[in-house]
Amino acid sequence: MGLPISQILLTTGFLLVLIGFWGMLRHRNILRIIIGFSLIDTGMHIVLVATGYVSGGTAPIVDEALSVSDAAAHAVDPIPAALVVTAIVIGFSVTAIMLSFAIRLHAVRKTLSIDVLTESKW
Repeated sequence: MGLPISQILLTTGFLLVLIGFWGMLRHRNILRIIIGFSLIDTGMHIVLVATGYVSGGTAPIVDEALSVSDAAAHAVDPIPAALVVTAIVIGFSVTAIMLSFAIRLHAVRKTLSIDVLTESKW
């Protein structure tokens, strides 16, 4: 019949995380590093949503269609989806801060390569 959707989501999520790690470690341009970080963030969101998915499941609303005894086996878990919504907002704000840092770095150094950042201010 094919792969279940949760298996496809988990595979896609982990693949995005691996591509993001590869992009962060392989490239020396700070914008590409930020894109790699965003890919890792998106992959983790997909993995979290896939953990709460139930094949053939329904919305977690207990009523005449879904009894309390059937809710544990047939309802999709809403907690991972709620956590992902929060994580998306946090991810956007972290990405915005990283991009503002890259803009400031370009204004001062006239380059986005991390190779020129050799001095330490510690």
